[in-house]
Amino acid sequence: MKKRMLKNIEWTILISVILLLIIGLVALFSATKNTNYDEFKKQLIWIAVSIPVFIFSIMVDYQRIIKYSYVVYVILLGLLVAVLFTPSINGATSWFDLGMFSFQPAELMKIFAIIVVSSVIVNIQRHGGNDQISKPLKLLFVLLFVAIPIFLILKQPDYGTAGAFLVATIFILFSSGIKKRYIVIAIILTVIILPILYYFVIPEHAKTRIDVFFNPELDPRGAGYNSMQSKLAIGAGQFLGMGLLKGNQTQLGFLYPKTTDFIFAVICEEMGFIVGTIVICLYVALITKGIYVAKTAKDDLGSYIAIGITGIFVFHVLENIGMTMGILPITGVPLPFVSYGGSSLITNFILIGLLLNISARRKKVIFVE
Repeated sequence: MKKRMLKNIEWTILISVILLLIIGLVALFSATKNTNYDEFKKQLIWIAVSIPVFIFSIMVDYQRIIKYSYVVYVILLGLLVAVLFTPSINGATSWFDLGMFSFQPAELMKIFAIIVVSSVIVNIQRHGGNDQISKPLKLLFVLLFVAIPIFLILKQPDYGTAGAFLVATIFILFSSGIKKRYIVIAIILTVIILPILYYFVIPEHAKTRIDVFFNPELDPRGAGYNSMQSKLAIGAGQFLGMGLLKGNQTQLGFLYPKTTDFIFAVICEEMGFIVGTIVICLYVALITKGIYVAKTAKDDLGSYIAIGITGIFVFHVLENIGMTMGILPITGVPLPFVSYGGSSLITNFILIGLLLNISARRKKVIFVE
């Protein structure tokens, strides 16, 4: 049994994660030079904490995890409500301050929202066929499990994490065989709703970010500052980079926050285009293998969970790298396994563990050219 599991595991995913961790630690080491390597040291601790959790998420059959996922989901909903009453950090009430560390419940909710939504869809299809998910009332019932945490996360406000939930849900619904008319309706509603949200709903600071995204020169010393500094850092690295501990934007404090949101700019400035391209290629390998795991899972539940996890990584990678290059708005989304952050690191390890868990329990390896 164990030999078959080891044979079926998608080792490309694990290798990609290890290489991303190494590159991330090198970048964090350089970025934290002026702060006595504080966040670099904490990241090492978080990696040590994450490894046993990662192993556990691979070894325990994902079918058994489902039994407890609803309870954890409800507990995390309670924490998402409670975190709204905590002191604001950088304009958001997203973290519980635990002294040396902070905890972000929205990160862990990504895992259990994916599991619960996938489980609900499977139960609906099991009792009425695959087309049941396209019935309006049942579709609304499924969406409720995502809409509640998204609403609470938007109240923090944390638009980036809410976006990750939305993309993961779209991936799952698409894989479940939802009728294409819903996709068309969703696109039309998005086109209608976005201008309404811009003019009447989103707060002024978020509106400013959008305005500056289209024209950074509107506020070069304010809202447009981080984006402009990030693009300068990426351009300054050229092909081979300026060298570790030698990046102007990184070491002179122009790039902020350089350990989380703009860690990719640090990599490009100090390690150059080559390493930046390697990072992107590693994410492409991880994502394509995630899709492959979803295609070859032994059951629909594993398939939906795998594609939802892949959707999370697709959003985080595109949004983070896109915002550092100035082609997407800044939302504060971390780069998986590279950016500093305990909650996000543990969450990403669990997500990868579940992905490997699903791949390991396939009945046989299916080779697809």
